[in-house]
Amino acid sequence: MKDLTRTVRTGARTGLRIDSILSAALMAEMLNPSSDLWLVSPWITDVQVIDNSHGTYDAFFGDVPPSGWRLSDTLLRIAGTGARVHVVTRPHPHNDAFLRRIEAPDLDSLEVQRDPDVHEKTLCGQEWILTGSMNYTVRGMAKNDELVTYKVGGPDAGQARLDLAQRWRSGS
Repeated sequence: MKDLTRTVRTGARTGLRIDSILSAALMAEMLNPSSDLWLVSPWITDVQVIDNSHGTYDAFFGDVPPSGWRLSDTLLRIAGTGARVHVVTRPHPHNDAFLRRIEAPDLDSLEVQRDPDVHEKTLCGQEWILTGSMNYTVRGMAKNDELVTYKVGGPDAGQARLDLAQRWRSGS
């Protein structure tokens, strides 16, 4: 597979957002889940990541009525396929509502780590990585000036998964 890389400078000034790339990556993950999916972000809110309000993905989601899919819904669906989903974030009240939603079903395939020193922002699957300065929050995705790189293929995703597992595997 050829390596594909796209770097996007998002924000109010550029008028660019990461929504379409993030949606495509997460839809692909739901169709063909990685064995391990990592989300590392100091600040996380339950942002909408897939817009199905017009019924574009009804055949896939079976939404009645069509709706938007939030980050928690998407991660829970991926974890429900048997993929191991790892979420690393700070132990801060800002993240609590999101964490309550993903921890409520008590899935063995979803692991949350709280690290007060985490600063990295990465979403990484088997063959792809989305990394940069963006937190998974409304401001991070829609307002702040951010630099985000999406890469498919090559060694970066594999190396990132190894590094992330070494740092945060099972409560370490």
